[in-house]
Amino acid sequence: MDSSPALEAQLQAEIDQLRAQFPRTQDLYREVCVLLFFRHGITPTANRLYQLVKKGSMNAPAEALARFWATLREKSRVRIEHPDLPVELQSATGELAAALWMRAVDMAQDQLATAQLEAQRSVADAQAQQTRAEAERDQLRQELTGSAAALEGAQNRITELDQALVVSVAAASTLQDQLGLAQQGEQQLLQALETARRDFASELDKLRADGRLAQERLKAAETRALLEIDRERQATGRLRKELDTATRKTEQGSVRHRDDVEKLQAQVGNLRQQVGVLEGKLDALRTENARYIDEAAKARDQRDQLAVSLANANAKQKVPKTKQTAGVRADSAPVRKSPRTKKP
Repeated sequence: MDSSPALEAQLQAEIDQLRAQFPRTQDLYREVCVLLFFRHGITPTANRLYQLVKKGSMNAPAEALARFWATLREKSRVRIEHPDLPVELQSATGELAAALWMRAVDMAQDQLATAQLEAQRSVADAQAQQTRAEAERDQLRQELTGSAAALEGAQNRITELDQALVVSVAAASTLQDQLGLAQQGEQQLLQALETARRDFASELDKLRADGRLAQERLKAAETRALLEIDRERQATGRLRKELDTATRKTEQGSVRHRDDVEKLQAQVGNLRQQVGVLEGKLDALRTENARYIDEAAKARDQRDQLAVSLANANAKQKVPKTKQTAGVRADSAPVRKSPRTKKP
């Protein structure tokens, strides 16, 4: 029976144990014969024994093997001793029992050989399976190495994404803070615009009231001035007529009326001066009224500029328009200019 490397290694291990237990060469060879024949079902030979033990000369395993077979035949001989049986029958019965025992031993050896062959086949199958398992293990190890590299790359990518997420969260927080500040600034601007609108509306109402009063005063003053001018013109006409009459009388040689003419001329000069003063006052009233109208126009322009500034601030901050802003813009619609009083 061919021996496999595993069987050889097992035999060497067991012989090493026997070598420590039986230091005498013959005893060691005897125990090795027992080991091979009874435990492993291997027929011992001198060369095989010497290859395994490697102790003593070549005669030592041969002598040990001869004593082993003699001892085995002696122990396998069966003696049946019975006082009622003849000697020939006893001998035949013993030989029959010995033959049966040897047959049983041979059958046991055959079964043992078959079991060993099956065991060797199982070992070979197991070794093949082990080889396949080792190949699969190596393949899985390579795949695991690639998976580990991919996992490490994924972990690095996850780390980078986590860092980018932290930066994005910080940027979002900063933008949120800036948005909050911008909204606060917008609220402040809206409040300032509302305050300015109220102040402007108040000032505009005052200017309108002052303008109306000025227009009323201007109309009254124009009316009075026109009436006075008409009266002065009428008086001037009368004086001119009287002057013309006096002149004609003077030309007729009446020296007596020269003083009257001079007085009349002086009165005409005074009237003309008064008419000039009245016209100057009328021009001053017209100038003051125009100044009130210009101030109202400037106030409206300032209001429009404030509305434009707020719209630009909202556009820069990109903040959605609120109802309050829409309300403020609706409230701050430009006021129609009051028609200027036409100069007469």
